[in-house]
Parts: sequence; C-alpha cells; structure tokens
Amino acid sequence: MEQLGVVGKPNVGKSTFFSAATLAPAQIANYPFTTIEANRGVGFVKARCPHPEFGLAGCNPRTSRCEGGVRFVAVEMIDVAGLVPGAHLGKGMGNQFLDDLRQASALVHVVDASGCTDAEGNACADGSRDPVEDVRFLSSELDEWIAGILGKNWERLAKRSEAEGTKAEVLLADKYAGLGITEPDIKQALHNSPVPEKFAKWTQEDLLAFASALRHLSKPMIIAANKADVASEANVGRLRELEGHLVIPTAAEYELALKRAAKSGLISYTPGERRFTVNEPGKLSPPQKKALDRIAEFLSKSEVGTGVQLCVEQAFFKLLDMMVVYPVEDEGKLTDKDGNVLPDAFLMKRGKTARDLAYKVHTDLGKHFIRAINARTRRVIGAEHPLEDADVIKIVAGA
Repeated sequence: MEQLGVVGKPNVGKSTFFSAATLAPAQIANYPFTTIEANRGVGFVKARCPHPEFGLAGCNPRTSRCEGGVRFVAVEMIDVAGLVPGAHLGKGMGNQFLDDLRQASALVHVVDASGCTDAEGNACADGSRDPVEDVRFLSSELDEWIAGILGKNWERLAKRSEAEGTKAEVLLADKYAGLGITEPDIKQALHNSPVPEKFAKWTQEDLLAFASALRHLSKPMIIAANKADVASEANVGRLRELEGHLVIPTAAEYELALKRAAKSGLISYTPGERRFTVNEPGKLSPPQKKALDRIAEFLSKSEVGTGVQLCVEQAFFKLLDMMVVYPVEDEGKLTDKDGNVLPDAFLMKRGKTARDLAYKVHTDLGKHFIRAINARTRRVIGAEHPLEDADVIKIVAGA
C-alpha cells in the first residue's frame, strides 16, 4: 500500500490533520514535540464505484466501503515527529523524523498559515511568522537529509565510477534503495538537475542540487495551508504563489470535529463535502450547536471544504498520478469466488498494465499470467495492455 507522510514543524496542527484524515488516535496538544513516536493510520481516497454503471444494486467491499456509488479506498498514512531547523543534523526529533519517512511515497506538509508559531513550533505573536519560510526550511532539511545519505561516501563513489566506468545512477541507486528510490528515479533526477555529467566533477552544491531534484521525484509534496479559518488571506495567498507547489487551505480542527460528530451520529457528513446535516437538532448542547454553526459558516465560504480530504486525494491522484482499478474473478457478475460484488479496489499508477495488476493481486497470478478480460468491453487484453481509471478486470492465469 502506498504511504502518505504527514510532515511539518511542531505545533502546526499536523497530528490534528492526521487524526482528521484517519480518525486514528494521536496525541494532540498546543506545545512542541507532542508527537514522539510516529502515528500510523488508514485514510481514504474517494473514487467512483462501477456498480451503478453495470446496473447492480450494490457491492461488497472487503477493504474499503461504498456509499451512494462512491468507493472509499484505503490508504496508509503516517504522522511523524515535528521537524525543526537543523533536523538533518539530529536537532529536535530530526533523526527519528527522517527515518520514519523512508518509505513514504508522497508528503503532506502541514503549515501554520496563520503565522502563529515560530521556527521551533513555539507560539508567537499573531501573524509574525511568514509561513512561506516554513515551506523553504522543510524543503531544505529534506534536501540536506537526502544529500547526507551519501555523506562522505559520494567522493569515494565518484572515484569508483571513474575507475570502473560504472554509471553514476547504478551506484547511487544502491545507496538510495532504502528510501524506495529506483534507478529510473536516479536517472531522471540526474537529467533534471544542473550537475556535471561526470560524477567525479561534482561539488557539494551539485550534490544538494541533485538531492533536491531527487526529492521532487521520489517524495512529491503538497502544502496544507492549515488553520485557514483564522489565517489572513494575505498569508494563504503568499503560499499559493509559491512556484512549483500545490497548496490547499485546510481547517484540520473543523474536519476532526465533523468526523467525530458524524461518528457519534449527531450529523451526516461525507468527507470533502462543503455541507453537513444535523440529524437531531434537539439533541445538540448549546456549545455543540455553536461549534457546528461556526463550521457551517466557514464551509459556506470555502471552495474546498475543510481541505483535509482534498489534500489526501490530490496527493494520490495528482502528485502520484494514481487511479483505481477493480479486479474480479467473474467478469459477468463482477464477483470473486465467494460471490462478493466488486470486493477489491486497488490504487495503481497510471501506465501500469494488466500484468502489473495480476502481481498486485497475488504474486502467483503475475508469474503465471495468461491473459486478462475487460469486464466492460468483454474483450481479451494482453499482459502489457495499459489499464485505465475504474477498469474492472479479470485475470486468467495458468497453474
């Protein structure tokens, strides 16, 4: 399962964002380094379920749920310890923070858009901290971390590359394998960064330029401009003007309140929507009514709801360019061997093939792949046939 890392300096609402997205327990408090151990949970991205299109009354998801033709597909999320300047040198919880991020495929950087927390995560005068600086420092820390993985070895690797005639991407891929970074990632980063062709001619500045290019490819990041309910339009605007960054205003506290109210039955609310319905107004206490009224007013003015669900979905669908595919065993009834309708929904990168889906379902299916069948067209497709969003596919494999 692809993993989404929730990152940021302390005390910006990072753990609140994580809890709002997953409803997993996380310690939340108004002081730095509340999060010591990484919190892990499961969030969801929304996708259209094929069952209405096929005229079916419903489906039987095993690892997700379906509501009104909308499939909620599970994704793994991790909330790591807060990052402060100098984290790559071990300052704060830096070493643990960075180690926890190794397998994250993408990152959500939660920023205090209100400007009310300083570089260390301590409370400061309203608006005195420029949130753009938080984006810059975290990006810099990640670049330093990625560059630091080579450490002093990069000079030795350069000499080895020169002596053996081994391509730099081969040697670098071996060093970065622990971050889930592949040789094609390395090759593309070398192409994208302004570094000398010969590894032996690199400077420390070249190494940092390469690390930055590699970060953009291997750990793409979306900016959650959090505390948007109290942030100035100027602050949010400055964040949105950052070149090369996808920025979404968020109100994580409101999303968490809505999720909890929905779980208790007080309201009906679909994550990502700009409205909710109070089920029994007479059961609301005065404080509850006041809080929900305040949230409803915010949602009426927001173009993205609370923004939390959108951040998660944009991370997978835009940053990682993924789609949802539905494997079945009976292409006529859209069922598995037990008769469950559309039981599974898998996130896959665009461009992946029928054989890739077979391997994702089970290694043996991939190894013994014969053909696949598209349930919509009833046509046989080959191993290298590229899949499309919302495809319903049967895999046929040998013994």
